[in-house]
Amino acid sequence: MATVDLDKMLEKIRNTQWALKDVDWEAPGAELITEEQWPRLRDFMADLVWIEHIGGRGFAAMAKSAPTKTLREIYTYFCAEEQRHANAEMALMKRWGMLDENDRMPPPNNNIRLVVDWMERYADGLDYRVLGTITPALEVALDGALCKFLLDTVKDPVCHEAFARINDDESRHLGVGFAVMEMYGQGKVSGRINMSMMRMLGRTLKPHILLGAAVHFPLLNKMRDNVVRAGLPEEKLYQAMAKFEKIGGRTEAGRSNFLFRIVSAHMKIMADRSNRFYHVPVDLMVRATDRIPQWALPKKPGWVGDVTWKSTD
Repeated sequence: MATVDLDKMLEKIRNTQWALKDVDWEAPGAELITEEQWPRLRDFMADLVWIEHIGGRGFAAMAKSAPTKTLREIYTYFCAEEQRHANAEMALMKRWGMLDENDRMPPPNNNIRLVVDWMERYADGLDYRVLGTITPALEVALDGALCKFLLDTVKDPVCHEAFARINDDESRHLGVGFAVMEMYGQGKVSGRINMSMMRMLGRTLKPHILLGAAVHFPLLNKMRDNVVRAGLPEEKLYQAMAKFEKIGGRTEAGRSNFLFRIVSAHMKIMADRSNRFYHVPVDLMVRATDRIPQWALPKKPGWVGDVTWKSTD
């Protein structure tokens, strides 16, 4: 059985909402960002803001397709929380002088632009179980590696306060995510794929889904290499992927979820640079997308204008 009571979780989510105005963005500590840190931290934070929106778009899609009213409401909250996380991270960028003269954040890299466009076009048509398995894997990587790295290297206490709130939200996202994966593993014989799963995989192997892999894989590689270059030890990535496998596979139901096993295997391969059969072609895709001219990229979605550092909520 699932280890999370979703009705109680929904009540907890309702009672733990917060707003940007709850953080004192003018408090001392911004001067602790060093000149050496500043340019890499600006790029890291800009990517993080956009990645929050990718997560939010995924939750918005799950809010439409989730099988129960409780889950649909939970995912609606999660979508709003990802927006709030993006706003909080932009507020940190404002605090650290990383926005332009019009208070706009740096534009997303080409890989993020392509993924955002793909999510806008196709996320609503994805099988709920696919999103319900991929999202926890990405959030474990975000929580267990990227955000932990940020807090280990940045001394500004306001950053730590903001991410304490963000990480509390993310812990609930993960609790629900792992519970949902276990639900879809129940009743399946380990090592065997039932007919329902076969039909679901058949729906997954469509041209636009393969296109999704073609834009997501390079983004994961790019983010992986960027954060390692910024100073994250590679073993931290391995630990994050091991955490996903350990928690997701802690029960027989979880281990029996075939999608969980596929995603877990892929995330471990992505983290391991020694697997040249995977990384050589994906690196070529990264270099190819880097060369796409700005005029040829998809237009930014309308919600970009909703990103704000201002404490209005």
